[in-house]
Amino acid sequence: MGKKVFNTGLLSLENLKAKPFRTACLMVVTAALAFTLFGGAIIVLNLQQGLSAMTRRFGADLMVVPAGSGEKAQSVLLNGGHSYFYFDSGIADAVAKTEGIACASPQFFLASLSTDCCDEAVQLIAYDPASDFVVQPWIAEKHSNTVAEGQLVIGSKIIPRANGSIKLFNHEYPVAARLSDSASGLDTSIFMTMGTMRDLIDRAHAEKYNFLADSYGDNAISAVLVKADPLKNTTALAYTIRRENKGVEVLVSQGIFSRISGALSGLVSYMRIFSAAFWALAFIILAAVFSGSIHERKKEFAVLRILGATRKKLAGIVLGESFLAGIAGSAAGIVLASLAIFPFSTLIGERLELPYLDAPLSGIALLVPGSLGLSALVGPLASLYSALRISGAETYFTMREGE
Repeated sequence: MGKKVFNTGLLSLENLKAKPFRTACLMVVTAALAFTLFGGAIIVLNLQQGLSAMTRRFGADLMVVPAGSGEKAQSVLLNGGHSYFYFDSGIADAVAKTEGIACASPQFFLASLSTDCCDEAVQLIAYDPASDFVVQPWIAEKHSNTVAEGQLVIGSKIIPRANGSIKLFNHEYPVAARLSDSASGLDTSIFMTMGTMRDLIDRAHAEKYNFLADSYGDNAISAVLVKADPLKNTTALAYTIRRENKGVEVLVSQGIFSRISGALSGLVSYMRIFSAAFWALAFIILAAVFSGSIHERKKEFAVLRILGATRKKLAGIVLGESFLAGIAGSAAGIVLASLAIFPFSTLIGERLELPYLDAPLSGIALLVPGSLGLSALVGPLASLYSALRISGAETYFTMREGE
């Protein structure tokens, strides 16, 4: 029985049970800290995952669009906007001949309607299979065969019909593949070959639908994606394309993603500062709680000293209480953060207006022990001074206090 009484872990646990309100206060503080640390770390990891996926999926160094259409093009790529803008397809040939360009490929944009003719309003993007270097490598991850004329490839957030088709302008097109997440507006887009797009427009004309591109005949395109020579400066190449081709605007992917990266870096810095400040605040609060608690429990510890507990044992009891409460609170905080973040990933990404993609479980698993350790550690550190103070108190004088 004597060994059980002076078992440090058991004594710490029983003390926590005996003071449920104090224990709850300790757990709430560490739970809030763990919630902040783990939740912030998950959001940052998902944002970094999203930016990496978006950069990898875009695949082009430059995007040539009609003058004044730059913001619309970025909206299509980044936010899933529905836009259409056109210039003559001869631009693609002119751009491809520019010195320093490794390859160039045209794309055609069209927006479907939210009426009965279409399943939903989405961005339609046509690519040229002969020259495309962006869409087809992405498709190959999910579809090993060539996409046939008349078939569609849909973004990860597009839901096909039960029969595996999508209705566009009163005609159902079979879906060949559904792409993996890119954390970009392309996840809500539908891709098809130029031939399929021409067939779609012809069918839409038969249904009495007209489009802005009709004025160009069969010579309309919306953008030219460019892969630059690795030795060529993309900014200088963009300047050359603008100078040699009137009425165009050139988007440099490095510039687009650097702005997103800058916004992400600012958010990460803010989260780190906030987490550090919250950790410091939790330390101060817990230190005050333990200091007040130890002052009230002086005689309790004096009795333990009389019963044979060593000074080291007393310090161990205090540190054990803070450690157990910290572990329990931190675990609860991580669970709550998981429940608040994982089910609402889509909503969080929309609110942040930044590329946001769920990180792999392996990355998340590494964050759990780190967040748990940092949160649980604040308790023992905050109680260390109080533990040393009570272990150094003289038993006789402590028992005589208040007489």
